[in-house]
Amino acid sequence: MRFGIMTAPMQVHYHDVLRVWLEADDIPEIAHAWLFDHLMPIGGDPDGPTYEGWTLLSALAARTRRLRLGLLVTSNRFRPPAMLAKIATTVDIVSGGRLDFGIGAGSRPGHPAARREYTAHGLPYHDFTHSVQSLAEACTVIRRLWTEDAPFDFHGEHVRLTGAYGNPKPVQRPYPPIVVGGRSSALLRVVAEHADVWNVPGGGDIGDLAARSALLDGYCAEIGRDPASITRSIHLPVSYDRPEETRAAIRAATAAGFGHVILGLTPPYPAGVARWTTDELITRSV
Repeated sequence: MRFGIMTAPMQVHYHDVLRVWLEADDIPEIAHAWLFDHLMPIGGDPDGPTYEGWTLLSALAARTRRLRLGLLVTSNRFRPPAMLAKIATTVDIVSGGRLDFGIGAGSRPGHPAARREYTAHGLPYHDFTHSVQSLAEACTVIRRLWTEDAPFDFHGEHVRLTGAYGNPKPVQRPYPPIVVGGRSSALLRVVAEHADVWNVPGGGDIGDLAARSALLDGYCAEIGRDPASITRSIHLPVSYDRPEETRAAIRAATAAGFGHVILGLTPPYPAGVARWTTDELITRSV
């Protein structure tokens, strides 16, 4: 079991997030910490503050010393994959090799609060089939940029590069762990091929998540990959007022095979929230 926290960088200030991460950095039971990747709020005041995820992650990487860290998860729609590989390499170097590289297909059309950030920032929004296919190509390209020692060309359906080359390389070899987030059957095929960790949002029907985990096992078998080589990760919302509900969700998730648990902290963050999370949720759930 490995526990982490997530502090969605919306409706908060930088120093609020920094305070929680610095506290968590001193607590061994909290192994990892995460931000999200949105450009506008997806909850609360629609005009409230939201920080760009990778920029903030780099700042937090420079201020912490132990926590593994990442974005849950990067929208592949926001940045060209070769640029994203360079950004992630920089964060891995700044952190001394502590990056977990989270990536996903991007928000689906059913979430209007997330959808609006594309038009607001002049970003294209293709259908879900396009986004899953381009995610698979992005994972291939990013991994090659992290590992290959000579420039290469890539001519995919959605990603086209000429003379692509990554220098410097990440600290972690062969590359930072790849965390792919999502739950659709099409996306699970990308997970089977490319991910070291599969992450899903929790708080719903754990039986459905267990079924999707079994589906992932089948996709791994089809390509000759050991399903046990993919860590199962879940993001669970935290209730400060009803910690027993969060503890029950943790136990249900671990019983279903999810050994990587990310606890979503809601702002405003109470004083000592990382210690409270450890004492009330982590140590009482294992």
